[in-house]
Amino acid sequence: MDRYLRILLLLAPLTLSHPVYAQSRIDCNALNSRILKHPVHYCVYLPASYDAAVTKHPAQTYPVLYFLHGLGDNERTLFNSGGWTLLDDLRQQHKVGEFLIVAPEGGRTFYINSADGSTRYSDFFLQEFIPLIETKYRISKGRDNRAISGISMGGYGALRFAFSHPEMFSAVSSQSAALITETPQELDTAARSGAPLGKLLSTVFGSPIDVAHWKENSAFVLAARNQAALRKINIYFNCGQDDNYGFEKGAAALHEQLQKAAVKHEYHLYPGDHSLSYFLAHFTEVMEFHSRVFGLKYTLRAEFQRSGSEPRLGCAFVTKAGRPLHWRGGML
Repeated sequence: MDRYLRILLLLAPLTLSHPVYAQSRIDCNALNSRILKHPVHYCVYLPASYDAAVTKHPAQTYPVLYFLHGLGDNERTLFNSGGWTLLDDLRQQHKVGEFLIVAPEGGRTFYINSADGSTRYSDFFLQEFIPLIETKYRISKGRDNRAISGISMGGYGALRFAFSHPEMFSAVSSQSAALITETPQELDTAARSGAPLGKLLSTVFGSPIDVAHWKENSAFVLAARNQAALRKINIYFNCGQDDNYGFEKGAAALHEQLQKAAVKHEYHLYPGDHSLSYFLAHFTEVMEFHSRVFGLKYTLRAEFQRSGSEPRLGCAFVTKAGRPLHWRGGML
């Protein structure tokens, strides 16, 4: 017994002196929107150093990437479907730096103001949501520290926001963006025949589609109108060559348009369809793109608190996959 006790006593200092690293966490909450007249849920990925950095003087601030989900998904989808683990793995592998990722609930809005004016999501996002997030969280000021991304419906929304407000975003990325090359008249015909996409679009763009409203929110029209300003934005987009909705045609058309206008961009047509497995397969590439644009270099930090000369574990609000996920809004 004495022999085992001596071994434990010898090992104890080694155990105590080993650095304990902080954990990333997801902070979920809701904003009672004055513009939309209902609560909008959102989730924020906070990197491992975020809580420890509050003790610094001045407190550390971070760039922010707004992430717009696809149709049928919600603000938690990215983090529930493997994105959280991928993000932490990328940082542990020193492939990306630290920035916040903010995912708002978008419903079926396509992230725009509806043609009939009943839903003003774009106004909400620009006038209420971004100001709230950048006041509530320690986010670095200015356009250089703000970017936007999305998949499918959210990919369209990200491109539309960046192309219509290039003064606000330093970078934009999208995967399988809902870039539709059909004319409003063709879509109206499809809607009358019962095509699902036509019905979905009619709730936002009108039935029949409001042509002026359609053009006002077209990524192609906006890219042509603001092409000089787009030369100051970092642009990335990809699509699967067998996209279930034919969005690869829209991606190719945007690539050709930007190329002719001498707007630098990164475009990839990959094998794959319109699925979660496709999005996750290229998620790393998207995150590395934004980390580069933010000018971040990963630095390994020993994030711990000290009591006297001994490190001790700081308080973590959440844990990674495989252990209970405690969200501020309750159990996930």
